[in-house]
Amino acid sequence: MKSLLATLALTTALTFPGLAMARPVTLTTTLNSYGGDGAYLALYVTDASGAYVGSLWMAGGKSKYYEHLSDWYRATGGDAGQVNGITGASVGAGRTLEITLDLADALFDAGYTLHIDAAAEDMRDSPNEVAVPLTNGGTGSPVAGRRYIASFTYN
Repeated sequence: MKSLLATLALTTALTFPGLAMARPVTLTTTLNSYGGDGAYLALYVTDASGAYVGSLWMAGGKSKYYEHLSDWYRATGGDAGQVNGITGASVGAGRTLEITLDLADALFDAGYTLHIDAAAEDMRDSPNEVAVPLTNGGTGSPVAGRRYIASFTYN
């Protein structure tokens, strides 16, 4: 129930005032087999000017490691409250994280960008591992990450 309420709160936070509609969007992140511990991933959205809009998901439950997700951490001031109720386990090397969230239609084709920061224990941090514009035309198109992420898609 807590997860459902968090998703509803996030949808509301990312929905513009008025009668904006939302749609279920599946975010699929597949990691490379990099040979280390599970990766922490922060999925969040920025607007056309690069300003932080909201967090979508945090893979990794220990907030003491969030500072290694440096772009997300800087944007939120390290506020773990940004991910309360939308946090899951870290993602193992070679594994896939698949989550479905309701995202406001107004986020698509309006200059918003979905970012993923990644970090793994005893390995290099990878801020802005993936940055993909949220467009209707981009659905289903895989995007490669820079270090830990083999591919990311949204449908």
